[in-house]
Amino acid sequence: MKSILVTGGAGFIGSHLSLALAETKAKIYCVDNFFSCAEKNKEYLSKVNNIEIINHDICNPIDLKVDEIYNLACPASPIHYQKDPVKTVQTNVVGTFNMLELAKKNSAKIFQASTSEVYGSPTVHPQTEDYWGNVNPVGVRSCYDEGKRCAETLFFDYHRQFNLEIKVMRIFNTYGPYMSLNDGRVVSNFIIQALKNENITINGDGTQTRSFCYVDDLVSGIIKFMDTNNKVTGPLNFGNPHEVMIKDLAEFIIMLTGSKSKVQFQPMPQDDPERRKPDISKTKNLVNWTPTTELKDGLLKTIDYFSSIIS
Repeated sequence: MKSILVTGGAGFIGSHLSLALAETKAKIYCVDNFFSCAEKNKEYLSKVNNIEIINHDICNPIDLKVDEIYNLACPASPIHYQKDPVKTVQTNVVGTFNMLELAKKNSAKIFQASTSEVYGSPTVHPQTEDYWGNVNPVGVRSCYDEGKRCAETLFFDYHRQFNLEIKVMRIFNTYGPYMSLNDGRVVSNFIIQALKNENITINGDGTQTRSFCYVDDLVSGIIKFMDTNNKVTGPLNFGNPHEVMIKDLAEFIIMLTGSKSKVQFQPMPQDDPERRKPDISKTKNLVNWTPTTELKDGLLKTIDYFSSIIS
């Protein structure tokens, strides 16, 4: 039986991935320190026989015999990763080093959940993988942005130096069920505020853009990427190229929920990117992947999920 380690396995994307991988009948080690995951995620995962949940922080080494490693450990929401920025850097650098060492010991294939944040506030649009980014190395977001950039460096150095089989994915904004109530990102924030008929708070004037990928599409992409031949290392962009203005997203969610909420604008945080849209041409060519879930359909599923847990 194949053994698979998923770090951050109880998190938003990690829990979906753990459940999808469990369907292959592999043994899944779901490793998480439960810093930012939704409480119910542990409940969903614990019901699956071939998933073993391990409470562990990857900043400390762990010794397991595994065939594949999916490294998703690290808070992805600004309110979580800025809460303890030093810990965020440690997770991205020390934690990643520990997972690469484990992969080397096991001769295991290893996946890195990198991020569109490596592009910073981009001056190139849409963002292609050969763009080196525009990141503030000393800003409040740099613990995550630069931490993920360093993690990519480690992955490619291990690949070159030790011939480790790697897959590096740059994930753009993802949404869907199993996000935590205090996730802090726009989709979950807007939906929760709309369901409670509270003001929907938008940073800045709402003209900034994001591209939103439904989590099921992303997880199918992760699995397809891991199944490519060892010459396909990445980094590859994975996301939905459909670009949405934030104020339009807010109005759309108000309409879908039938909410009485009004939009309220507030100051823009430091270094918040103005535009975000992936060029997924290389991903289509090398992985044969493209997202298929329409924004409306994905939002309705996410609204149903949050309705069930806050009612």
